[in-house]
Amino acid sequence: MDLKTKVGTGVTAAAIGLVAAWEGRSLVAYVDPVGIPTICDGFTHGVKLGDVATPERCDALTEQEVRKALAVVDRSVPQPLPDSVRVSLASFVYNVGPGSYGGSTLVRKLQAGDLSGACNQLPRWVYAGGKKLRGLELRREAERKICLSDLQ
Repeated sequence: MDLKTKVGTGVTAAAIGLVAAWEGRSLVAYVDPVGIPTICDGFTHGVKLGDVATPERCDALTEQEVRKALAVVDRSVPQPLPDSVRVSLASFVYNVGPGSYGGSTLVRKLQAGDLSGACNQLPRWVYAGGKKLRGLELRREAERKICLSDLQ
């Protein structure tokens, strides 16, 4: 395995760990706080109430979606980002979706090279269905701290 692959694998593993820490895992589909059927670690695509998953299926879905989120982050900027920024923003994209991320002030700051400013946008994203959620406040603060950790 070359160095780039090892680094990429480490970033993916770190992002999966961050997502798993905040999403929580359910092997049985449930309705999330904004009414979306959800399973595993916050997976929503095509999920119906009554769906059941194995831990192995959840692991595979989470890795697949984290890799997609990392790709969204990497494609959003012309320059390589520090690993801490990539990890925290992958968790963020996993949670809010690429559409919300793509049109955000956070991305505009990233593209302008203002990485600290981008990281400091994360605490603004604490609402779901028009309600401020304590879990999102805590998650965004954790993501913000990780995001800033390689920038000092």
